[in-house]
Amino acid sequence: MSETTSTSTGPRTAFPLHPGRGRFNAAFFSLLGPYLERSLRTQKSRVYAGLPRAVVELGPGVGANLRHLPPGCTLTAIEPNRYMHPRLEEAARARGVRLDLRERTAEDTGLPTAGVDAVISSLVLCSVADPVAVLAEVRRILRPGGTFRFVEHVVASPGTPTRAAQRLVRRPWAWTFEGCSCERDLAALIREAGFASVDLRRYRVHTPLLPFNPQIAGVARA
Repeated sequence: MSETTSTSTGPRTAFPLHPGRGRFNAAFFSLLGPYLERSLRTQKSRVYAGLPRAVVELGPGVGANLRHLPPGCTLTAIEPNRYMHPRLEEAARARGVRLDLRERTAEDTGLPTAGVDAVISSLVLCSVADPVAVLAEVRRILRPGGTFRFVEHVVASPGTPTRAAQRLVRRPWAWTFEGCSCERDLAALIREAGFASVDLRRYRVHTPLLPFNPQIAGVARA
């Protein structure tokens, strides 16, 4: 039996939530979720293995990662797009996850310092307003030895067709996907964020969404 609590006292996203785009993204990720999950399942299974029974997720969207949580898990969900909330709540009930849903940004979770064992994200750091601030917030809320586990898409290597495609579509891509950038060097940002250790792998998925294909997955330890 799942339970849901909800708070909405946090700051709004710096990329203003537009009702039309908010609803579009909720519908898009509900529809494309199974396809994206097939592309990312191997990496998610690796980095999300052995999660504790209480997890914080940045930008859980409509709940794509619920299947990777242990049975009976409590999920603190930091999700500023309120149009995602109904689908996320429904998915949590279906999987028996206790949901603490917070309409806040990842830069300011409102959670206590050094009170969290695990933070997860997937396809989120691309769209936050300030990824450096988000990584600092993750470090703040993690206990010593706690883990940040991530699966993210990143900037392609210079001079490649994928990099050219990322430059070409960057403005419409960001407008459509609530500020998402396909040009961030998130690997460097995570390595420079001050974690005690970072185990990170680069890989490539093969989808028609060419700017999305270069990816990283890994575990950073506080």
